Amino acid sequence: MALSILLNGLYRTEPLIELFMKAGSDGEMTGNCPLSQRLFMTLWLKGVVFSVTTVDLKRKPADLQNLPLGTYPPFITFNNEVKTDVNKIEEFLEYVLCPPKYLELSPKHAESNIAGMDVFANEAVVKSLLKILQKLNEYLNPLLSDEIDKNSMEDIKFSLRKFLAGNEMTLADLLPKLHIVKVVAKKYHSFDIPKRMTGVWSYLANDEKAYSDVSKN
Repeated sequence: MALSILLNGLYRTEPLIELFMKAGSDGEMTGNCPLSQRLFMTLWLKGVVFSVTTVDLKRKPADLQNLPLGTYPPFITFNNEVKTDVNKIEEFLEYVLCPPKYLELSPKHAESNIAGMDVFANEAVVKSLLKILQKLNEYLNPLLSDEIDKNSMEDIKFSLRKFLAGNEMTLADLLPKLHIVKVVAKKYHSFDIPKRMTGVWSYLANDEKAYSDVSKN
């Protein structure tokens, strides 16, 4: 089953996609769940039509009662088929929602996938957070191979790219947890990301703008 929508005077066939996200404390609005936000960004960047349902874990909706035990948001239904496990969902979406109709989100530079992994693999205790952020900063500042122009007379020493793998957001960038870590570390540990980490600060600014653009839509 698919959805036909009228776009620019033409009917376009879209898969039926519903994203189930963890609800906030009010049981209705979207909650502070990085994995939910990550899947939302993936679908939004793909340019696909999808609906969102927030799930109050205290009151499991009736239409979710038949899901396997232990199924919690985030997850999606794709043409009424349930897909769980965020990593597998991302792989599936990248496979079925592919060019030329949809944007490819796999980064061209494979190393971009692991550049920020340490930040998101744990809750980033302050003691180790500085070292982890420094590692991320050291990846963001140098030029990537495709930024180097051997024929240019300009002596560009630092990368001007907006995101981990270039100027377009990819799956490597869909990591809202970095913003959560920044806020939590500031609130509970009075920790600020050092201003000298220019790569991290520039990256955060570009990411925040991208998330802001999403929320406006």
